[in-house]
Amino acid sequence: MSRTKRAVVVALLTASTVALVGCSTGGSSASGDADAASCEPSTGQVDLTFTSWIPGIEDVVDVWNEANPDIQVAVQTGPNGNGGTYQNFFNQLKAGNAPDLGQIEYDALPNFRVQNGLTNLAACDGVLDAQNDFVDWTWGQVNFGEDDAVYAIPQDSGPMAMFYRSDLFAANNIAVPTTWAEYAVAAEQVRATGSYITNFSQSDINQFAGLVWQAGGTWFENDGTDWTVDLTSDASVTVADYWQDLIDRDLVSTNPPWTTEWDNAYNTGAAWTWTSAAWGANSIASGAPDTAGKWSVAPSPQWQAGDDASGNWGGSSTAVFTGSEHPFEAAQFALWLNTSEESLTMLNESANLYPAATDGLTLPVLQEGVEFYGGQAIYDVFADASSTVSPDFVWGPTMTQTYNDVSDGFKAAVTGQGTLLEALTSGQTSTIDALKAQSIPVKE
Repeated sequence: MSRTKRAVVVALLTASTVALVGCSTGGSSASGDADAASCEPSTGQVDLTFTSWIPGIEDVVDVWNEANPDIQVAVQTGPNGNGGTYQNFFNQLKAGNAPDLGQIEYDALPNFRVQNGLTNLAACDGVLDAQNDFVDWTWGQVNFGEDDAVYAIPQDSGPMAMFYRSDLFAANNIAVPTTWAEYAVAAEQVRATGSYITNFSQSDINQFAGLVWQAGGTWFENDGTDWTVDLTSDASVTVADYWQDLIDRDLVSTNPPWTTEWDNAYNTGAAWTWTSAAWGANSIASGAPDTAGKWSVAPSPQWQAGDDASGNWGGSSTAVFTGSEHPFEAAQFALWLNTSEESLTMLNESANLYPAATDGLTLPVLQEGVEFYGGQAIYDVFADASSTVSPDFVWGPTMTQTYNDVSDGFKAAVTGQGTLLEALTSGQTSTIDALKAQSIPVKE
């Protein structure tokens, strides 16, 4: 796919629509343009506050503070976004005491956008010029397809590939699958050994969304006024039916993710693959320490032989919240945090963040072979995957609710109570209801 294709990730484009769900603060327009127009340097000492959940972020901020005595950043850490930090942000925005900056995942940005929680940084020095510094599709995640608008600075991304036990595939003479059809065949062969080819997650709905993304689907659209919700597109049906078949034939395990049981399956060879994001390298290394040197990484299986497409799972941005008195300085810090070689290297070493900055993809730390993966330079695979992620996937403004409702359906489906497609259908209905309840226009 051409990386010159302009990202089209549309959010709520009109001020009148945003006004339905959020109120302007501090004299700003609902679209945030007033904030952008007034992005001028402050005078004197500037103290900024920044909330994030990245391990080791304090050390990175210390580097900035030492080099910038007139712009000091105080960092506060907390749980991940859906673990409580997002709700704290919304409460703080309502009370008028939000931090200057906050970490927000791409799929959560529209929720903050429709509630007018984000400052448009487009007029801040260097922000618009930074577009070419980032992978195309990640920039689309933060400008929502709007002209002269930037609501956050991309931080990291989660292009997906397949982690696999290369030793077990070789020892059992099973070909490493390159297509999803081959993957299903391999699933049968792996099951014959007493193991499973992978674990289907009951609750990582953003992983499932990444698989739909790879298949060319999207769950939301916006025409500038109304939202369209389509969790049951052709691509979604293809992905749901595929995994439903593997579940029905007992070819995948269904352990709850991020549990001891889940880790043990990978640590003992009970599960052989995981289609996951770049950050998953650390998850396997920490959860399956006894398997060091036995894993490799390959491109995600394709729906058609010869295709070259990847989905994305995760990734965050650094946003400046509405109400910050220092958007200029906050923007400069956010740019440094997410483009500086020193910062990006430290973030990768401490938290395995995979940069959204194009220069970050060639960091020396990302060119090295990784011992846990048999010395393979695994990030070469993710760099290729990042260049094939479609820019057209759109997140909706109520993703937490969507994830929760679909997850409830998936948990039922893996026990035989319903199907994955029924869970998506039900999740679509509840999402439309949630949008209507917030007076967000929906096209039916």
